[in-house]
Amino acid sequence: MPFRFPPFLSTYRFWIASSLLSSILLVRYAPGYSILQSYTWTALVAYLLCWVVYGTYTVLIYPHFVSPLRHVPTVPGGSLFHGQWFTLIKEPSGAPLRRWANEIPNDGLLRYFHLFNRERLMITSPKALAEVLTTKNYDFIKPELVRAGLSQVLGVGILLAEGEEHKAQRKNLAPAFHFRHIKELYPMFWTKGMEMADCIQAELKPAVEADSEPSIEIGEWCSRATLDIIGIAGMGQEFHALEDPSNELNRVYRAAFQPDRTAQVLALLHFLLPRFIVRNLPLARNRTVQAAAKVARDTSRQLVAQKKAQLANKEPTQPDITSVALESGGFTDEELVDNMMTFLAAGHETTASAFTWAVYMLCQHPEIQTRLRQEIHEHIPSARENPGRGPPDHQAAITHDVIDNMPFLHAVCQETLRLWSPVPLTLRYTAVDTTILGQFVPRGTMIILSPWAVNNNFKLWGPDADKFNPDRWMAPGQANAGGAVSNYAFLTFLHGPRSCIGMKFAQAEFACLLAAFVGSFEIKMADPDEVIDIKGGVTARPKNGLRVVLKSVPWGSGS
Repeated sequence: MPFRFPPFLSTYRFWIASSLLSSILLVRYAPGYSILQSYTWTALVAYLLCWVVYGTYTVLIYPHFVSPLRHVPTVPGGSLFHGQWFTLIKEPSGAPLRRWANEIPNDGLLRYFHLFNRERLMITSPKALAEVLTTKNYDFIKPELVRAGLSQVLGVGILLAEGEEHKAQRKNLAPAFHFRHIKELYPMFWTKGMEMADCIQAELKPAVEADSEPSIEIGEWCSRATLDIIGIAGMGQEFHALEDPSNELNRVYRAAFQPDRTAQVLALLHFLLPRFIVRNLPLARNRTVQAAAKVARDTSRQLVAQKKAQLANKEPTQPDITSVALESGGFTDEELVDNMMTFLAAGHETTASAFTWAVYMLCQHPEIQTRLRQEIHEHIPSARENPGRGPPDHQAAITHDVIDNMPFLHAVCQETLRLWSPVPLTLRYTAVDTTILGQFVPRGTMIILSPWAVNNNFKLWGPDADKFNPDRWMAPGQANAGGAVSNYAFLTFLHGPRSCIGMKFAQAEFACLLAAFVGSFEIKMADPDEVIDIKGGVTARPKNGLRVVLKSVPWGSGS
């Protein structure tokens, strides 16, 4: 067992206390060994010595000569003090991991170094993923740094809860995400998709009438549509973000959850300074996030109070996620608010990201776009639903039977989610000493689960793993596997007890929005030669948005 500094020896509080004590003892009883016989200078030098000893051991000695992970295949090169950190901050989140997993031989575990040579253990094989996500899943928890940062805004909902608390929350929320409930939401998903298409049509109308080629930034529109959807399906509240992009909740959401450059700097400072200092720095970003989170949480509290009053008066309630959770009786008011904030964040931006990448892929592959539109129009022909008057009526019976019986739509959605997983990576932290594939992994090791690395792995998906190929999901028996060797090869929604509870919700929402949009428009890039830079953050999206040119398509034309 390698020597590890006990936790209390690794804190600035202990260093300060021991430095002060050393200063008092040396000046009083061994002044010859003190610095200028000064309590202050002696304490300062002692404190710096603690840093030097601790830093030398943890940065240079432990990771290279002592760590039990030192024999795990390790990414070569990098900085002497910071390993691969400079590569990680230069490239989009997940991109280096995708490359390393394919280029560096490994049997399921791959090590690299973060800031100050802190070890990161990336999981790359289905067998290793099964251990981390399923058989030993509660050995691996969300890192405290992540929990502290997100809980400041979200509270401790199902995303951040651990252990027994997580089991209880998941059990009480499960009925709201059962497919028998999700299938009732398809007509609403479809209605919002068509409403988005109508709003886009209205915005483009002046340009069309002027005979110019109109373009839009598609990510913004889908973000507004998914915000409206999570409002209705998650909270039973219509936010009207599609109609009014300047409405308060839309503005508040963007302020609280969309990171800017300052947010990235603050995230880096968390590695260097105590949380309470970073959180209270007099910066506009901190004030904005705190104020925005307060508005969102106050709105959520009001909705909880309304729903409790309706339940007490035995009034009918909407079959939204919050109402189902409230009826379970397993949540306090604040736990309900925490989960409402979680759904607002997790259930909104991820689908908008997937939709944006689907549009990008369809622009790059016009033949796939045409094929998809033909399938949509065949299954939802205007002649049956709304003869002679354009696209189908929003209130038409577009049920789960219609959407789920379009295999190519399903294939395009699954391939987009595989190739461009909205969340490129997620972190776990070993809560106890454990093993993965027989390799001892000490408590406190940071574990990296990267959908971008796993979903694009040549070993798991074949030589075309980096290509957009929906047909891989069309082969007999491959509708749910895509030809991969294991279901753990598709990591977009994770697996096991900590898998995304809203997977079916997200897949249904994504399919309905994409069907409504592709059925309504022919899409191409505003600048066909544009090189898309990817914005880092929790979700991966084009850095400068995705501008596309749209041409209305007569519903039922299939072209």
